[in-house]
Amino acid sequence: MGLLKVGKPKHWSNSKKDLPYVRNAGVRQFVNTYKRVKSLKGDELLWGDEVEYGIFTVDSEKRTLKMALRGKEVMDELNKKESSQPDAAEGCSWVPEYGSWMIESTPSRPYTGYAEDLLRVERNMRLRRKRLLSVLREGEIAPTVSTYPLMGAEHVEEQTVPPSKRGGEFSESSYVSDSIINPHPRFGTLTRNIRERRGEKVNIRVPLFHDKNTPEFKGMKVKPCGGEGETRPNMSVWSYGQAVHEDKNLVMTGCSGSLEWLDSTNNGAPVKLSKWRVNVQDPDQPLKGLYFRSSPGVVVADADWPRNGDVVVGAAVSTGWIRLQNGYYLPTSSEDGRIPYLEKLANGTKTTTTNDGMDRAGFPSPQMSPSPKFPETQMEDLNLKDSNINRKGSMESDASTESTTLHKMKPAIHMDAMGFGMGCCCLQVTFQAKDIDESRIIYDQLAVLSPILMALTASTPFLKGRVADTDCRWGIISESVDDRTRAERGMEDVREGTETMAGEGQKRLFKSRYDSISTYIYQGACSAPSAPCGETGFQNRVMNKYNDIPVPIDEDHYLQLRAQGCDPSLAQHVAHLFIRDPLVIFEGSVEEVDDTKQTEHFESIQSTNWQTVRWKPPPPRDGPNSPHIGWRTEFRSMEMQLTDFENSAFTVFIVLATRAILAFDLNLYLPLSRVDANMQRAHSRDAARTGKFFFRRHMAPLELGDKGYGEDYEPAHHATTKSTAPSPCDGGGADVDDDNNTDATSKHRRRAPCATGGAEENSYEEMTMSEIMNGKGDYFPGLVPLIYAYLELIKCEGPAFDRVSKYLELIRKRSNGELKTPATWMRDYVLAHPDYKKDSVISEAIAHDLMVACKDIGEGKRHEPSLTGDVVIEPILPEDAYQTKLDATRIGADQTYSLLQKYMSRAKAEGGD
Repeated sequence: MGLLKVGKPKHWSNSKKDLPYVRNAGVRQFVNTYKRVKSLKGDELLWGDEVEYGIFTVDSEKRTLKMALRGKEVMDELNKKESSQPDAAEGCSWVPEYGSWMIESTPSRPYTGYAEDLLRVERNMRLRRKRLLSVLREGEIAPTVSTYPLMGAEHVEEQTVPPSKRGGEFSESSYVSDSIINPHPRFGTLTRNIRERRGEKVNIRVPLFHDKNTPEFKGMKVKPCGGEGETRPNMSVWSYGQAVHEDKNLVMTGCSGSLEWLDSTNNGAPVKLSKWRVNVQDPDQPLKGLYFRSSPGVVVADADWPRNGDVVVGAAVSTGWIRLQNGYYLPTSSEDGRIPYLEKLANGTKTTTTNDGMDRAGFPSPQMSPSPKFPETQMEDLNLKDSNINRKGSMESDASTESTTLHKMKPAIHMDAMGFGMGCCCLQVTFQAKDIDESRIIYDQLAVLSPILMALTASTPFLKGRVADTDCRWGIISESVDDRTRAERGMEDVREGTETMAGEGQKRLFKSRYDSISTYIYQGACSAPSAPCGETGFQNRVMNKYNDIPVPIDEDHYLQLRAQGCDPSLAQHVAHLFIRDPLVIFEGSVEEVDDTKQTEHFESIQSTNWQTVRWKPPPPRDGPNSPHIGWRTEFRSMEMQLTDFENSAFTVFIVLATRAILAFDLNLYLPLSRVDANMQRAHSRDAARTGKFFFRRHMAPLELGDKGYGEDYEPAHHATTKSTAPSPCDGGGADVDDDNNTDATSKHRRRAPCATGGAEENSYEEMTMSEIMNGKGDYFPGLVPLIYAYLELIKCEGPAFDRVSKYLELIRKRSNGELKTPATWMRDYVLAHPDYKKDSVISEAIAHDLMVACKDIGEGKRHEPSLTGDVVIEPILPEDAYQTKLDATRIGADQTYSLLQKYMSRAKAEGGD
């Protein structure tokens, strides 16, 4: 997990003076890396998975379940055994995880880009499980589950072996002990520094499941989502990371089908989105004040200004102002109220949103230009001075016209320590791309798939000994590492800013550092100064048809990155990462780090920006014999499955999805506001079966004028992909002269980021999980059929095709509800348990029985058709964990005689002569 090194980490109070240096050095290290390896091309597909395990102690007589705090001891023993078999064809690597009862595993060598290696995945996962089982003590188990269901439970006194007391200097938790934190000094320091930077303990609140006897709901009226007779009711959606009730243990929720939007810029308070048209009746009137704002009264200097007829989407959040989906503000009228600026359109009005105010054409910065350019006739109205331009880009909180009402607040499961989140196990996959462009393409496309695969793999229905009203871990971890100050979260903060902290600890940040992405990094990646990019101003433009949510950045770092040759999209991505502070700084590793040869400071911030996908530049090589590692993309949202068959199925699926996206030139882009909506929906109970998600209607590029959406279609990439002229955008990444060069990304795809594009207003719709995976109508083929088409394209046959077909059948059946997610299966198990009292409480006995059942399912001792269908898991035996060497070392005569006597006696007993 993250950057691990040997050394003494600094306390937060001693780290503060080093924060600016580390942030600046981190950007320098990225720039040096970028310049050194940006032209790498021709790397082969190499990939691997990460599986995380929790180790538990069970007492079958007392029916108890505890965390076994032996993760490091087990890891050391496993790695010692691995080193004894260096020449084995298949091996495992074992590394620390956050929890002292946890361990992470990967294959010892990466999988390759050949179909036969698809079979290695399950084989290696089974090998890892065998080897882990072989070193466990009697009474210890290691099922592949997301959480220890009793962590912090107030009705369970002892939760660890050996016993430990709640609290400690790192977490100061009221519920869990610091003993559960891995003993490596990074993890305890990370826990403490998150708390100290935030100024208070983390505050995790997850909606509690409402059962017949749940005491927290007694006398409380909660308005349900959906109506009577609906075959697919609206889901109750948890807006994680947003509003909580300061005095009561309540959490904000909403409904997936509601017109209300849980607004991330207003602490999750519900607002209603509408379309608005700029409609100034008298064009001769001076349009004083009609500019985009980062907050009411704070002009965004380099944003484009509205024009008559422009249509925007936003919500009326206070008198005289609307907030757009991307976080900007517009006034509804002139300051004196005499000249209306905006006309609210009726619901259902068919229009095209033409100007989101974030074109940024012609200026080097997406938030602030050094010398703003406006028409001379309007300059005096604007009165631009440094004093009234907020260079920190902060968005002041403002009062919503709709107050938070109790019927939208639900009782919550409260947690107060990083361990509740980082103690969740998950499944991750990392891919090496052929070049920088391909790695960025995959990053963007996988960001869209992140909530879809999270919902489909959901396996986290229990927390702190209670039944949750959610099924996924992501929001829990997001809140468990949220180091934002109150001011950064948009709340009143009595503390003064700290000059050395990023944004002085006062700049508004809309997400935790563990969250979904806030900006795409490929679409809009055009930096060439000549036509056609230069003619349209695209050399300084980030496409915002898709980037429609606020993207706070460090302005100075953005300008630095642009000056060093990074295109706007990439510069925005890195500058967004560096709005965060480094959380762990080691003594003797500040100015002593060589920025030209090392990337420690970059990685200290990069590795603690835990997003749904992570873009990973090649690390520096220690020497000429060090292995070459290329540009990589890490897919991080999937949940842990109970069997190696399921974990392999989703690992292989996401790998094949990336291959199909590249081979068929698919476009999965969605506005990030819709991706975030999908992330919230994916947490909902049984979302894979009952929910709907936003998804593109057409993934393959359409021709101009096609009736793809019931109207003439203007594809987003049309302006450049149909061009035969040389494109200056071709210079953004690797040098490629031949469009058919297989060593690098094609010109066709590399022109796409420079396209002006169509409005994209009708490019997506709500789909069920079955429709996304299996297809809808005659216009959307579904991801599973597309992967079958890809397998036919590459002529994948034989055992690889047969096993992959089993994987795809699992995904097809899970998406249409024939098979259950692990979360649904576990929830059903608990609710049907004879000891369950319909009070949303999980007793020790219930937890024991559940984890033993999960263990037996994973080890092939118990077949659950509702999880794996007709696929029966072959039993996993620890006796087969390691290879037997054909040793020929000479033994003594006495030992030889003893062995011969033994087998001669056996032969006579069996009737031999």
